[in-house]
Amino acid sequence: MQKRTASIKLVTTAQESALLNAVQRESARVCNTIVLLAHKNNCGNHVKLHRLAYYPIRATTNLGSQMVCNALKAVCNAFKSMKSKKAKELPVSRFKPTSRVHYDKRTYSFKDGALSLCTLSRRIVLPMALGKPQKEYLRIGTPKKAQLIYRNKKWFFNLVFDIPDVPLSPSSDKVLGVDLGENVVAATYLRKLYGGRQLRHKRDCAVAQRKRLQRKGTKSSQRKLKKTSDKEARHIKHTNHSLSKAIVQEALNSGCFVIALENLTNIRDRIKATKRVRYRLHGWAWAQLQRFIVYKAQAVGLKVVFVNPAYTSKTCALCKELSIRVKHRFVCKVCGIQRHSDLNASLNISRIAASADGATGAVNHPNMEAALA
Repeated sequence: MQKRTASIKLVTTAQESALLNAVQRESARVCNTIVLLAHKNNCGNHVKLHRLAYYPIRATTNLGSQMVCNALKAVCNAFKSMKSKKAKELPVSRFKPTSRVHYDKRTYSFKDGALSLCTLSRRIVLPMALGKPQKEYLRIGTPKKAQLIYRNKKWFFNLVFDIPDVPLSPSSDKVLGVDLGENVVAATYLRKLYGGRQLRHKRDCAVAQRKRLQRKGTKSSQRKLKKTSDKEARHIKHTNHSLSKAIVQEALNSGCFVIALENLTNIRDRIKATKRVRYRLHGWAWAQLQRFIVYKAQAVGLKVVFVNPAYTSKTCALCKELSIRVKHRFVCKVCGIQRHSDLNASLNISRIAASADGATGAVNHPNMEAALA
């Protein structure tokens, strides 16, 4: 079973939008009240916090009982995501009036192609503007928890679905090896390069701007810093989505049943470079790109394996001998072949994945619900 999140646009009138705004503000107020009670009693456990806060909160709010339970879960999840393993006290968490409102299957339902939502006084039924992906998820998936979001003066309902696994259908023994890098974001076994020079340039500009804002240190510079960081993260996420989609489509077009990726666990501990290069490389979203490739491949019935990337860029894919790599140029001292070093690495990754035992290439399924929300 796979999890997918669909962002459903809601069609609202001015009166309905006011009701949703009231729910959003009251939910944030309730969450902040729960946070204060949790800090006062140093309690972050969901069951204990529920016993401590449920009835006092119900006495002071118009939110329904299940909406209060959802607020309790939202606060505990926020503590869980922010708390350090070594920290003894609860982290400081604050919910803004524009924060997301958490819903579950008891507080929303579908009626004749429309969405019914709980508000402070009554349920309202809202038409949905559905695209092709949302319609497909509603057809084949099982709706689970959701979040109500107000963005760009429009209301969206981010709904999580349980999607049945697509059965693996081996069509061939071909393996698409993918080598990840910085200047060349991805190089594939089929000799295709996905350049990253433009992305690297934009990231370098963002790093320079971030340093200037950090030196300035004013409140306005801090706001600008947050805005710049969010914009950079959205751009990288969009790029990784586009790149992962292209790689999976390339595997389908070429008849490759398996996509082989590098096992980059603890790669930041192994990087030996100057401080400036480490700063740039440590911020590169390789793990996010790999997660996107994994779930997109699973959605179309492809298999993903991970291999040890050691010496794949310095080993000749033809004669298997160690040789010389200078930047993007690989020259074999034994057979004399010359290749792009990233393409040579992708060939080695494909060879290793094809010859390895399937048990060594098992993939750890990531939590895609958090990544796509």
